[in-house]
Amino acid sequence: MIYDVIVAGAGVIGGMVARELTKYKLNVCILEKESDVACGASKANSGIIHGGFDPEPETLKAKMNTAGISKLYETAKMLHVPHKQNGSLVCAFGEEEEPAIHELYERGLENGIQGMSILTGDEARALEPELSEAITLVLNIPSAGIICPYELTIAAVGNAMDNGATLKTNFEIAAIQRANGIYTVTAKDGQSVQGRFVVNCAGAYSDKISAMVGDDSFTIIPRAGEYLLLDKSEGVRVSRTIFQVPSKEGKGILVSPTVDNNLLTGPTALRVRTSGSTETTDDGLAIVRNLSKKSVPGVDYRQVITSFSGVRASVATGDFIIEPAKNAENFVNVAAIDSPGLTSCVAIAEYAVEILGSIGLELLANPAFDGTRPDPHFIKKMSDEEKSAYIAEHPAYGRIICRCEMVSEGEIRDAIRRNPPAHDVDGVKRRTRSGMGRCQGGFCMPYVMKLIAEENGVPMEQVTKKGKDSNLATGRI
Repeated sequence: MIYDVIVAGAGVIGGMVARELTKYKLNVCILEKESDVACGASKANSGIIHGGFDPEPETLKAKMNTAGISKLYETAKMLHVPHKQNGSLVCAFGEEEEPAIHELYERGLENGIQGMSILTGDEARALEPELSEAITLVLNIPSAGIICPYELTIAAVGNAMDNGATLKTNFEIAAIQRANGIYTVTAKDGQSVQGRFVVNCAGAYSDKISAMVGDDSFTIIPRAGEYLLLDKSEGVRVSRTIFQVPSKEGKGILVSPTVDNNLLTGPTALRVRTSGSTETTDDGLAIVRNLSKKSVPGVDYRQVITSFSGVRASVATGDFIIEPAKNAENFVNVAAIDSPGLTSCVAIAEYAVEILGSIGLELLANPAFDGTRPDPHFIKKMSDEEKSAYIAEHPAYGRIICRCEMVSEGEIRDAIRRNPPAHDVDGVKRRTRSGMGRCQGGFCMPYVMKLIAEENGVPMEQVTKKGKDSNLATGRI
């Protein structure tokens, strides 16, 4: 089969581009080198819906951020992705940093951001009592929010698949050739896919994909961001996302609640050797602990339940790259999508598809397109009476597999069956939160493995943690 469009990369950008393409009468194929979607920066970032005050005016970042905020809130509702418009505060510590607050305020106005205000330290502490006494001036951005980035990615790809798109995982692109107007994209293992147009959404590897068609006009600078995730007992420290005055390296260390009521602190912004350098370091996590306590001194780091690192894809210009490739027809680069890429993802997808239309892709509306998705968390939103009635008819939803997060067998089986299906333990984890609690899967993992094995008709020895060679069991004793 020759697809109309091949999307390289199943992160949040690739997922949203694919979903946008299925609004039209097009055959779309998504290629992902990992065993599941959302395995790069889309699963390892702050999950912040940025208020739009930070990007330099007139840049693509500024335009996409400003346009993307309302579009993301709307899309999250349609796809039943957990999110909250909780607002954010940017904090200055002393007179030396206060001018930056005024500059960010003016920049936000220039970017078209409404509703911002400047607060004194005392006014900010009236809103967030645990803020440091050293904070003297604060930029308040009510339009900002938080969202689950990996659930957003899963929902975007799943909705694209529900509307006809094809997903191919474990497809690591090794070569791209074009002949007679058709691209042939070949994987390392020899399998290949053909299409008329290609959209490069390969994140930290997008420069390598672009170079395969002769466009080496940009080089990705990989920067690692390390995070600490704390137990839900710490999630009440703040209700808003707390930033410090940003530096040239990024928006700095934040302290933020998550949509699941944990507390998240980080990230660092350290340049790393490769795009796959996602290890955490003692030095990096020490920076996170020390600088986050500068904003919220009471954070109790004895309550850390996990740490992680994600690599963001930056370029020297500091802006997004969303444009047709140089020296290659019918190929669009959507690259260098670092912060605020998550906030901008829906706007970026719309812009990328507009570019495809401008270079020859025929965009005929798909009357069968359905932009909504059933709520995967419906059982948790029921009253006790509704749950009892539902469980009486569907007993699997009454068997709790993950006690920390109260995830049932029914929810796990749904995650294995629903687009895009979970094939491994981490895939189930990202879709249901099974294994994300205090014990980090210590109790529920064997049960999750058993369900995956049953649903796929394979022995337990073939069930992996995250695909490839991450097998969890070697045999029965």
